[in-house]
Amino acid sequence: MSDYVQLSNLTKIYPTPKGPVAVVKDFNLNIKKGEFVTLIGHSGCGKSTVLSMLAGLNDITGGGIILAGKELTGAAPDRGVVFQSPCLLPWMTAFENVKLGVDQVFYTADKEEREQIVEYYLTVVGLGDSMHKKPAELSQGMRQRVGIARAFALSPKMLLLDEPFGMLDSLTRYELQQVLIELWRKDKKTALMVTHDVDEALFLSDRIVCMTDGPEAEVGDIIEVNFPRPRERKAVMEHPDYYPLRERLIEFLEIHAHKNKHKQAAAAQPPAPSATVTPPPPKPQLPLPVNAPAKESLLHSV
Repeated sequence: MSDYVQLSNLTKIYPTPKGPVAVVKDFNLNIKKGEFVTLIGHSGCGKSTVLSMLAGLNDITGGGIILAGKELTGAAPDRGVVFQSPCLLPWMTAFENVKLGVDQVFYTADKEEREQIVEYYLTVVGLGDSMHKKPAELSQGMRQRVGIARAFALSPKMLLLDEPFGMLDSLTRYELQQVLIELWRKDKKTALMVTHDVDEALFLSDRIVCMTDGPEAEVGDIIEVNFPRPRERKAVMEHPDYYPLRERLIEFLEIHAHKNKHKQAAAAQPPAPSATVTPPPPKPQLPLPVNAPAKESLLHSV
């Protein structure tokens, strides 16, 4: 597989009251076609910033991104995005929310074809009986299924996932991870996913990219995950490489957590005192009593 996505010296600088700050600096990553890659790191290290620049939702300060041989200049339907919150239009049904994007992308297809696409993906994610309900009638997990169906229904060149299961309970998260991996396996979309969950990264990924803490965050380590596909959670957790890889990830995160604490502690300390030694002030001279004789007079009188 050739490099399908190239992130070259990617940099993002934000203005602050104290001056410009580079959240991400010289971030370099190549992703092969059909590869599932996850970005992991501490909160605020710039994972979502990288993803949003790749999605075209955030301007690039420096560097560039190439997808399928073309440089990206903005948002487009060739990248399907699944957000942490599915962002559904509340006055539309699940079917209508998905169809909105399908109508824009497949405008040359007839109405029946577009509706078949929508029905297929909503059924695949488990919403065959609920596709005509509005978001208020759906649970959080069901709404996220709509978001996944919407992204895949666009048939994008690349799938971008920004912590899509972060707001869900453990059981629902496990269910949707399995839904995602089964749906991805059908056509192996090139995927980049942001997560804080070490076990989620190991279950889904071909490679895990560990980011250093910001500012000026970059790639700190890349871990190959060679569990056989298709994957089942039980088989993955019983694989002899699972816990060594898990320990390696946790160790990376702990090391960078300690480094970050030291940085914060150093920044919080008051400046060191100057090395210049200042001489003590002269001792005050006590005044003599009004009628006291001078020192010489006292000596002569002895």
